[in-house]
Parts: sequence; C-alpha cells; structure tokens
Amino acid sequence: MFTMKSMSMALVVAVATVVTGCGTPKAGDTCNQTGFLCASTTAALECKVGVWVELPCRGPTGCSRSADKISCDMKGNMQNDACASVVERKGLCTPDGTGTLECQDGSLKLTNACRTCTVSGDTIVCQPQ
Repeated sequence: MFTMKSMSMALVVAVATVVTGCGTPKAGDTCNQTGFLCASTTAALECKVGVWVELPCRGPTGCSRSADKISCDMKGNMQNDACASVVERKGLCTPDGTGTLECQDGSLKLTNACRTCTVSGDTIVCQPQ
C-alpha cells in the first residue's frame, strides 16, 4: 500500500484570500499580488511569478467563492493539469481511481498505478495492483 498527503479539504484546493483590482484578469495577464480568484465556474486563477495561471476545477463543485475564500474542486482533474502552488507535493486520485496524481512543479503528474485509490482523511491510499 502506498500513501501520500492529500490535497487540502479532501480534494478541494486550499482556499486563499481573494485578490481585488481593476478589471477582470485572465490567464496570461500580468499580476503583482498573491492569491486566487474564480475565472469561471470550472477554473480558478492563481497569480504565479507575476502572471495569472489558470487552474482547472473539474470536480462537481467547480470554482466557488465564499466571503473572502476561493475553493477549487480538483476531484476529476487529470494528469498534466495545472495545480496551485499551495498543493505542491500533495496528491489526489485519478478520476477513474486507478492511480495517484501529485502536484509537481505546477502540474499534476501520475505517480502510482493502483488497484484502487481512495482518500482517507487527509491521506491518499493506493492499493497495489
């Protein structure tokens, strides 16, 4: 059995302070702050190294805002999807439950094949094939 630390809030990207400013930023626009915002119901934006980067939120609750917090449901995200800096080196199960993905250098990488992949608390459990 292989285990790894799961992404915050059971596959929901950690919430972060909402940034404010003039206009609506989009992926590729420059930024000079830190934080997240919802670009749409299925994507968030994170200001990384001076540029807004789009992060897919493929899970059923997508991207949502509650007060000054942004949540991005990553359940359903796939290999090579972009991931937030706050979940670097954390993981989740593949959409079909047969592998684990880990956020490495800003994108999700397949790290293990599993017979079954489940989340238990804040831990990913991969049963070997």
